Amino acid sequence: MVFSCGSRASMESRLLPLAMTRSHAVLPSQVYWNSILPNTPKPKAIRDVLWPGGHKGKHEYVGVGATAVSSPFSYDYAATEDQLHVDPAVALFFLEKDMLPGKKMNLHFIKNSNDATFSPQSEHQIIFSSKNLPDILNHFSVKPESLEAQIIKNTITRCEAPAIKGEEKYCATSLESMIDFSISKLGTKVQAISTEVEKETQKQEYTIGVGVKKMAGDESVACHKENYPYAVFYCHVTQTTRAYMVPLVGADGTTAKAVAVCHIDTSEWNPMHLAFQVLKVKPGTVPICHFLPEDHIIWVPKEISA
Repeated sequence: MVFSCGSRASMESRLLPLAMTRSHAVLPSQVYWNSILPNTPKPKAIRDVLWPGGHKGKHEYVGVGATAVSSPFSYDYAATEDQLHVDPAVALFFLEKDMLPGKKMNLHFIKNSNDATFSPQSEHQIIFSSKNLPDILNHFSVKPESLEAQIIKNTITRCEAPAIKGEEKYCATSLESMIDFSISKLGTKVQAISTEVEKETQKQEYTIGVGVKKMAGDESVACHKENYPYAVFYCHVTQTTRAYMVPLVGADGTTAKAVAVCHIDTSEWNPMHLAFQVLKVKPGTVPICHFLPEDHIIWVPKEISA
């Protein structure tokens, strides 16, 4: 089991305050992106978590806007009976054999209600650690017995938990650390992609269109946005995944370009994982896929031109 801290761990695994003044200067994270990944477009999920330029003022932390439940994108996650009926992620899991043009699926693409962005690294820092939870809660004026405190604690605990066999994980608290972790696993010839939906809709029937595209390689780094006062992404990599871009059309005409990740070996997953309960299959028997929510990111190797 490996819990990777990445090459910038001493800087990146720290908690940065949300309340700060923004400037017109070019963001260091954008400079870093351009230097490491030149001529590589940023997907919407990354653009959304960067500090927007040209706006001056302060943002105060008022809540992380989520419930204190585990993430279904963690392999050790065990779903409760209640979550099988209320968790929106239920609609995102499917079998790889069903990813065919014309296939209809009932889907609900949602964004995490926590719209936190990455905080600049140059600001005051508090160590991102469960040992410093009292200081973290005090910094954000969160009462220890509150739901917000439990959510913050859950995120830190999930980041500090050991990885399952065959998985490497890292919680990125900045774009720079996310880039570093991804290229340390996949090399520098990488690209980041995310799901993009034309407009927000309720759960509805979507039809898979023509043009399902398998991304290069059978290894990827998936980064799932966590609930926290500033942007934190739970990134993990396994060597038994396939990633696809899937065109979808909703019953109301809404179009989407969805990222699907298929896990070939699920033998080490929690037997009570949401996916097994929804799809009625057992660990390690068939490839299990899921669409990524709009605010999650996956890194894959770039295709090599002939």
